[in-house]
Amino acid sequence: MKLSRAAALSSSLLLGVVLALSGAGPAQAGSTAPSVDYVALGDSYSSGVGAGSYDSTSGNCKRSTRAYPRLWANAHSLSSFAFTACSGARTGDVTGSQLGPLTSATDLVSITVGGNDAGFSDVMTTCVLQSESSCLSRIAQARAYVDSTLPGQLDSVYNAIRTRAPAAQVVVLGYPRFYKLNGSCAAGLSENERIAINGAADYLNAAIAKRAADHGYDFADVVPAFTGHEICSGAAWLHSVNWLNIGDSYHPTAAGQSGGYLPVLTSHA
Repeated sequence: MKLSRAAALSSSLLLGVVLALSGAGPAQAGSTAPSVDYVALGDSYSSGVGAGSYDSTSGNCKRSTRAYPRLWANAHSLSSFAFTACSGARTGDVTGSQLGPLTSATDLVSITVGGNDAGFSDVMTTCVLQSESSCLSRIAQARAYVDSTLPGQLDSVYNAIRTRAPAAQVVVLGYPRFYKLNGSCAAGLSENERIAINGAADYLNAAIAKRAADHGYDFADVVPAFTGHEICSGAAWLHSVNWLNIGDSYHPTAAGQSGGYLPVLTSHA
């Protein structure tokens, strides 16, 4: 009996030495995460407009090294990463020029799109430069577009993604509300305008979420992450009107990308 126990102990020690030398212990084997093929699509909220540190090779697309797709890629073991999101992109731009990297091997796709189709830039220009009534009227037009036209455009994008990357997990990220109501802003838009703009963001997000769900995609709501960091909050993660770099206006700062969008993608991916 003593010999048997000694033999067993020797075998156990020998196995431990072999595993240690090979680096193939149970704990290590279980902690090895599979590599991921990730493609980041979408508009300026995904390319990182407003965050600075733009990749010079991306030209007018303004893809930032501080954008959430790049930050997520840097934090994970990836087999490949393709970043094709572009400032100003609409649904037709995504299907027309961004889907090239998608293949049957793609594991993860992230996207923000729909805001430009709905007239985001023109809405904010109207609200900043014209009267309250003009602002509210333009918002009503945008909401009508979201009802009548945007769902079909989103379907086109989501169908094209599924065709090219049938096995991929697709995370569709939404847009933040712009304003903290009754906040610290002493000038600028009226409170009625801010309420209407926030409501339009919610309306757009609801439409995007519905189309994403109907395609079996994950909708990632960023509104909770940005709550307390809206314009007029005193700790904004969004640019207000930036007259020196007008394109940054109403886009996330670097903190909005890392503190707002990145954690939301991480919780879904």
